[in-house]
Amino acid sequence: MPIVHAFDPPERFVAGTVGEPGARTFFLQATEGARVVSVALEKQQVAALAERVDELLDEVIADGSSRTVVPAVAPVDLIDDAPLTLPITEEFRAGTMTLSWDPEDERVVIEVFPVGAEPIELADGEEAEELLLVRLEPGQARAFVQRAESVIGAGRPSCPFCGQPIDPDGHLCVRANGFKRRDP
Repeated sequence: MPIVHAFDPPERFVAGTVGEPGARTFFLQATEGARVVSVALEKQQVAALAERVDELLDEVIADGSSRTVVPAVAPVDLIDDAPLTLPITEEFRAGTMTLSWDPEDERVVIEVFPVGAEPIELADGEEAEELLLVRLEPGQARAFVQRAESVIGAGRPSCPFCGQPIDPDGHLCVRANGFKRRDP
């Protein structure tokens, strides 16, 4: 029997981190009442998911067939800057993620599968071992994107010369022939 962590819609769905810049662990966290599900993932996965959710909502707006108002930016009352809910217990590490728009319910559907698990059609009788399934209203999805972008941008500053992250003690800049550069 598969474990499906379903939230339709969640009270809260956010990206967040634990740790210092340069050594952060990224999480997706969905909550509903006392139930909290946290899934670990890579920074690039958070960035890709946020970018694609934003593009999907823009496509829905451009299509013009939605009966629901799809906001162009995150509604102020849905912006969530609070820390992740503690304690953080990692359910699994994210591998493949799928994203779609449900035209009947007019919601963004995000499926997150564990590393090594491939997305499968649950309706065909096959079952995934574990899955995070989140169905977001358009405003919630825009708020998720805004927060994810903020979390990603809160890391180490980039070197103005080579673009690589600068650690607190500097970094060896390839554009400066190996001389150590510090945060400007």
